[in-house]
Amino acid sequence: MNRREFNRLLTAGVVAGILPKTSLSFAGGKPNYNIPQKGNARLLHITDCHAQLNPVYFREPNVNMGLNAALGRTPHVVGNAFLKKNHIDKASIEAHAFTYLNFNSAAREYGKIGGFAHLATLIKSLKESAGDDENSLLLDGGDTWQGSATAYWTRGKDMVQAANLLGVDIMTGHWEFTYKDEEVFSNVDDFNGEFLAQNIKLTEDAQFEGKRSYDEDTGHVFKPYTIKVINGHKVAIIGQAFPYTPVANPKRFIPDWSFGIQAQDLQELVDDIKSNEKPAAIIVLSHNGMDVDLKLASVVTGIDFILGGHTHDGVPVPEIVKNSRGQTVVTNAGSNGKFVGVLDLNLDNGKLKGYEYRLLPVFSNFIKADPEMAALIETIRKPHLDTLNEELAISETLLYRRGNFNGTFDQLICDALRHELNAQISLSPGFRWGTTVLPGQAITFEHVMDQTCITYPETYARDMLGNEIKAILEDVADNLFHPDPFYQQGGDMVRVGGMNYICDPTASTGNRITNLTLDNGKAIEANKYYKVAGWATVGSKAPGKPIWEIVANYVRNQKTVNITQVNSPKLKNVGNNPGIVL
Repeated sequence: MNRREFNRLLTAGVVAGILPKTSLSFAGGKPNYNIPQKGNARLLHITDCHAQLNPVYFREPNVNMGLNAALGRTPHVVGNAFLKKNHIDKASIEAHAFTYLNFNSAAREYGKIGGFAHLATLIKSLKESAGDDENSLLLDGGDTWQGSATAYWTRGKDMVQAANLLGVDIMTGHWEFTYKDEEVFSNVDDFNGEFLAQNIKLTEDAQFEGKRSYDEDTGHVFKPYTIKVINGHKVAIIGQAFPYTPVANPKRFIPDWSFGIQAQDLQELVDDIKSNEKPAAIIVLSHNGMDVDLKLASVVTGIDFILGGHTHDGVPVPEIVKNSRGQTVVTNAGSNGKFVGVLDLNLDNGKLKGYEYRLLPVFSNFIKADPEMAALIETIRKPHLDTLNEELAISETLLYRRGNFNGTFDQLICDALRHELNAQISLSPGFRWGTTVLPGQAITFEHVMDQTCITYPETYARDMLGNEIKAILEDVADNLFHPDPFYQQGGDMVRVGGMNYICDPTASTGNRITNLTLDNGKAIEANKYYKVAGWATVGSKAPGKPIWEIVANYVRNQKTVNITQVNSPKLKNVGNNPGIVL
């Protein structure tokens, strides 16, 4: 979607039944979600909603570095560089949707984003303008069953209900697999659509023992792909789940499953589908992350589109990747219900003749809530409202989590760990999910759960040698900055509290982290012990209280929260990187 197309969307006027009366005004008019179909088949794409049923605030990053071949390439541009690359006016509503610029004031003017009741209205409208369900599909890229208190308390069942009512036809997953395997199967059984993953198989032992699978012969745990007929044309959808789940998350919850990118298997599957099914288009619904998808598109041929997720990148203009037998179009549809991707295909005589892609920001103030979805959300949340709405303190700071290094809500978590567990240093995972709190807003218990509610929330406090701390930082930095995308696992740098360091993302493995110091300026010595607090241990269950209890107790006692110092590292050799604004 280019600037001219987006202006056309915003200036076409109010759509009956979509836009309520509002006092807000936009440069260039009010948004118009009445999108006529271009072609004869429509794919709608959402991803990484992280169980946010209600509208939320969500700030985009000011640090999203790309190195080597990724330098300056989508999605590794932020702020004004992003606007320039995508031909977006700095004064426009889309500048707020896609960047962090002027976030506080813009968020107050334009309001919250997403919310399943608003998504339901928008998706119904987009389907209707394409000729309804027989001409369209709704695809969900995963990270749907995790990220909110109610999802945690219901083990994802609330989101299965919401997805069914929303009309999701196909999904794949990642955080879905952080429930126990029997819970995953239960949710998949309750899901009305198809759950796809070509890259998840039973381990050899589990296959020998006859554990549950979609295909006993191949060992696929879930259906690898599906063929859908849209407006008389066959379209193949392949599922690509997050390949590093047993590394990034506890394997103990899904001990019988193996993962991986499985590029060769994917190539064989694409070739087989082309030969035997003869679809007009092949789509990969991916949760690899944008950089991995870009490399995958260069080495696996025959894929027409990769609709991606995991890295939460809002990509208004897709990347076109050339490979040995053609090209693949790669995009990513953001997170938290903030965007809906609209891919219109022109299919004729079993061939893809053309396409148009648009990524629509979902501004909930401008879309009426669907009554049926709103009623379901009310039912889900009603038993928990007193707990969710507890006001813990008032924030004087914009609290957010998004970017390669510490965000202000991450810092609040790190400060809470240090204070409550009496530690010198704290470590917190570099997750990309978690909603934003505006200055002057009350921090509720729900906000804390939005940042912390995982199925392995236990905290710890233990002594670590200085060289152990450095090794942890080096390992995560290699995951984030490795020059080969197939060795990157998504997510961001581990957040730290009580310490500082220098990071050179361009350095070699094991040499990116130097000059570790405590907040008082004293050097962290390699062979000296320090008390370190943390949470979300992957290898084994930690012994302490859930992280939300630690953070909530700390925030209650603060009354007001004002983050004046963030323990982000000093960076080297990235001065001209368009993915950094500090």
